[in-house]
Amino acid sequence: MNFTQPIVFILATMLTACVTTSSPKAHFYTLASTNTKSQIAQSSAAPIAIEVLPINVPERLKRPQLVITNKNSAELKILEQDRWASSFNDELQDAFVSGLSNQLNAIDVSRGGRVASQPTYRIAITLQQFSATPGEQVQAHFGWTITRLAADARENKAFSCQATFSKAVGNNLNDVVKGVQETVAEAIQAISSNVNSLNNGEIGKCNG
Repeated sequence: MNFTQPIVFILATMLTACVTTSSPKAHFYTLASTNTKSQIAQSSAAPIAIEVLPINVPERLKRPQLVITNKNSAELKILEQDRWASSFNDELQDAFVSGLSNQLNAIDVSRGGRVASQPTYRIAITLQQFSATPGEQVQAHFGWTITRLAADARENKAFSCQATFSKAVGNNLNDVVKGVQETVAEAIQAISSNVNSLNNGEIGKCNG
């Protein structure tokens, strides 16, 4: 009786099982935050309309993997097993759309109809610089332009600003992700404030 073939099969199965069980487990993160609250939730005013254009993001960040910077080094690390739920630029887009809509009690015209007799605020956002360094900080430099599109083009207005937001973070990747969430939340709050100013006929303030 030839036992060689069954033994080889058993060994191959054991090796496959070892490889499978030892493969690193992927972790997925999101920029969605439950801490974004409306600035005018108690207001009876009619909702305004916003249009958030696709976020302009550096090419190196247009990927689902987390990209971090080594401490005391300019070296970038792409973490294959630690990923955003979707590409980073898509995560940013969703975070800004939902965050601004909540903060402003606004209707996103790309996902719903325009509010009758209400101007639309077109918001263009660029992530100009970004670094996430475990054990140090997350830093994001955003630039944005808000254009008020009224029914009468003579009443159109525009406002531009840029600002840097940073948060100290620990070595844990969960801390880094939270730091990214918080910098984005601060950018959302700053942009919301500018939209409110334009909507109230005031001159926006840029604190960048």
